[in-house]
Amino acid sequence: MDLTIGANQFFWPAERWTALYDELADAPVDRVVLGEMVCSKRLPFYQDRLLDAATTLLDAGKEIALTSLALVTLKRERKLTAELVEMGLEIEVNDLTTLAYLPEVATFSVGPLVNVYNETTVAWLASKGAKRICLPPELPLESVQILAQAGADRGVAIEVWGHGRVPLAISGRCYHARLHGRTKDNCQFACEDDPDGLEVRTLDDEPFLAMNGVQTLSDTYACAVHQIDALRDVGVAALRLSPQFTGFVALCGLYRKRLDGELTNAALVDAITKRDCATRLSDGFLLGNAGVAWSGGNNRADQGG
Repeated sequence: MDLTIGANQFFWPAERWTALYDELADAPVDRVVLGEMVCSKRLPFYQDRLLDAATTLLDAGKEIALTSLALVTLKRERKLTAELVEMGLEIEVNDLTTLAYLPEVATFSVGPLVNVYNETTVAWLASKGAKRICLPPELPLESVQILAQAGADRGVAIEVWGHGRVPLAISGRCYHARLHGRTKDNCQFACEDDPDGLEVRTLDDEPFLAMNGVQTLSDTYACAVHQIDALRDVGVAALRLSPQFTGFVALCGLYRKRLDGELTNAALVDAITKRDCATRLSDGFLLGNAGVAWSGGNNRADQGG
């Protein structure tokens, strides 16, 4: 089973953004998705670094793809999407409007923000040129099995969200801007202050969600460690890890060791929680329960959302 690094969901300083991909060049991962998925206003800060990052990763033997935006609404965003396609690299589609810009003969991958919930959708995407699909994180294992078989029948590799805050929604409004009394057009990039998202708590002061500019995320970090063997058995080709601001390359190494049989589930979970004792894990979506549920027993992840 391969390891894919998803597009960075957060807004980091350009130097830290570059450092991530320099570090991933030496990490035990197979595939890396580059680019901006959440907010087009962030892209100019590192757009001129994309080709250098891609070259570094390709020279290190990694497969790469460029993500599309998850929500294309403005003329400049349509222009950015067209320019992305013109770079000549594989595109990961996270908004189906991107398909209009792809050459008819182009192959592409599909990201976790596209609603791929049934075999018919897999077949349709395959007919358009999809060669890889990362399934939405909210699917249970039973559905993953059906879709993995549908993918295998059509030569489409299936990925599953393996670790990271779950992307739940994209809005036309910016939560970070509103929190600071600003408009979306004058956000002053407030989301940069929260490089792993900003915790949202309920009126009863319980952890609930996280916000990231225009994006809503889970408060917990989805962790598929206890389902790795089952996912492999049903034909899942890769786990997707979502970048975190600190210790991410070490996390990639831990997952690689688990996939290679060098770590037990318990050892991996212990290592993750020791890195940050405030991290709350969840795997309820894969189990068909509430997404916040955690099969690892009674711990921090059994409280909140």
